[in-house]
Amino acid sequence: MEEVITTSYRKVDIYNDNVTHEIAAGYKMILEQIGENPEREGLIKTPERVAKALQFLTQGYELDARAVLRSAMFTEEYSQMVLVKDIEVYSLCEHHMLPFFGKAHVAYIPNGRIVGLSKIPRVVDIFSRRLQVQERLTNEIRDCISETLNPAGVAVVIEAQHMCMQMRGVQKQNSVTTTSAFTGEFLKETTRNEFINLISANLN
Repeated sequence: MEEVITTSYRKVDIYNDNVTHEIAAGYKMILEQIGENPEREGLIKTPERVAKALQFLTQGYELDARAVLRSAMFTEEYSQMVLVKDIEVYSLCEHHMLPFFGKAHVAYIPNGRIVGLSKIPRVVDIFSRRLQVQERLTNEIRDCISETLNPAGVAVVIEAQHMCMQMRGVQKQNSVTTTSAFTGEFLKETTRNEFINLISANLN
């Protein structure tokens, strides 16, 4: 049997060509400024790759998180806590454009309306895919859910590691930053403690 070797490879990505060109030109200049040769083999396509990566990592600017929630809202007389925990978070710090990453825990108490569970991580992704600070990201997730669903309360906790602290600056490799935001019933100590206990427990 004759061996067939396929050498062609075609990957289809959809990006804004004008934006890609402009960003790539800027990164080619950056490579030159740091003392690299953007024409060497390993770097020839790097500016274009970075341009496309940045468009992917900041696609949240083009998406409407509230519309995502509204697309899957249902009338339901459930009035206990709904919690989605350990949602992966990947974002870029707006101060140094270095990654920060970790997990988010999001809960709400319905007030006549629930939302499809997959939409909560989607909201987290939309706000994460922007230049961010963790404090604002936490509040934006809380406010989006609160204003769209009008629940009895919302709770958001994010735990993240920041490359701007680990790779540069103070270089603290094991530091974790935790932020929280609460509304409504979660401002009450008993409800908030229930939420904290649930996100801390291993229920699997």
